[in-house]
Amino acid sequence: MLRLTYEFKLITTSEQITIIEEILVVCRKVWNYALRERKDWIKSRKCSVNACSLEQEYIIPADAPYPGYKQQAASLTKAKKAIPLLKNTNAQVLQQVLKTLDQAFKNMFDQGYGFPRFKNRYRMRSFVFPQFKTNPIINDWIKLPQIGWVRMRLSRPIPESFKLKQVRVVRRASGYFAMLALQSDVSLGDHPAWGHPLGIDVGLDKFLATSDGELVERPKFLKELQGKLKLLQRRLKLKKKGSANRHKLNQKIARLHQKISDTRKDFHFKLANHLCDKAGMIFVVGEACPKDIDLDFRTWAKGMLSKHTLDAGFGQFFNILAWVCWKRGVYFDKVDYRYTSQICPNCGAQTGKKDLSERIHKCPECQYEINRDVAAAQVICQRGITAVGQIVDEIDCLGVLSGERKLTDKCRKSSKPRS
Repeated sequence: MLRLTYEFKLITTSEQITIIEEILVVCRKVWNYALRERKDWIKSRKCSVNACSLEQEYIIPADAPYPGYKQQAASLTKAKKAIPLLKNTNAQVLQQVLKTLDQAFKNMFDQGYGFPRFKNRYRMRSFVFPQFKTNPIINDWIKLPQIGWVRMRLSRPIPESFKLKQVRVVRRASGYFAMLALQSDVSLGDHPAWGHPLGIDVGLDKFLATSDGELVERPKFLKELQGKLKLLQRRLKLKKKGSANRHKLNQKIARLHQKISDTRKDFHFKLANHLCDKAGMIFVVGEACPKDIDLDFRTWAKGMLSKHTLDAGFGQFFNILAWVCWKRGVYFDKVDYRYTSQICPNCGAQTGKKDLSERIHKCPECQYEINRDVAAAQVICQRGITAVGQIVDEIDCLGVLSGERKLTDKCRKSSKPRS
């Protein structure tokens, strides 16, 4: 089963914009009401049994069930008969709001996410049409329930063998977009390792260094527009909350943020395609040995260089690179990220830790001299080649050698054939 998501900008009329905004208002009210219902039930179970609060008390029966998705969906069906605002809105759209809220609570309990937040008119930005009986797309037009025929700006053709499963309408600073979820019965496996290998190391001095010696400068997306952004935010401080001028200024700030985000994403996609043009195998830093230790870029964003780390967007770049490699038939894999800058790629000797100001790698054993980031990329490439050539997942656990197979006892026990 193959699933793709295509995003197109909608060319909407003023009447369609009004309908979309009304749907967003109703979705926001349903979200906030359902969230308040769940929050009150949870807080009512935290009250003391022998004492009541002097400030407020929840009048909820002790045998009242937890308001989960099924209970709230049934309540929504009853409320639609009494409230015209709910009756005029697509029922499946409101059910998807309740499903999203239910998933948010599951993520909070299972994965440690934060408590779901109430949404104001700026935070509720999308809604979903979950299914369609027939294909609603004709050329560059799409027929959406309650909205009607809307024209799309088709930046690329929609594949013929795919079926449309759902449509998400998203409001952004530059307009309204439709995210089409497409599905096909085609089953594609992983790409085999072949062709020229390429190791990639990322950093703040240079955005990217490859094992072939290529260095890519780091574009400063935020820094170029930081002065203008700071000026607009300073003006926002003087505006009265709820006023029309504050709303207009918020829209300007949002458009500037979207410009920064779109520029960064465009750079990542173009760089990913450029790397795929040069290689048949691409290796980046990722999992360590054991496999449960993964490289977390969020730790890079804590410190004096946090703004520059977030501006570079390394995590987004690796996700985009993995997707572009899969799409273009290039083998992509992650290798152990530890000690990549402390090993000589020429002889495998340990050179020890280097200061950040030391940008040249010079091996004391073999006198091999090269850019520090390129040397780390070559070590990553060698580890990737070793991982592809061996039948074990965990290699070089000690970080001693980059091109040879060195396994600890722990890794020998956990080694398994590659599927």
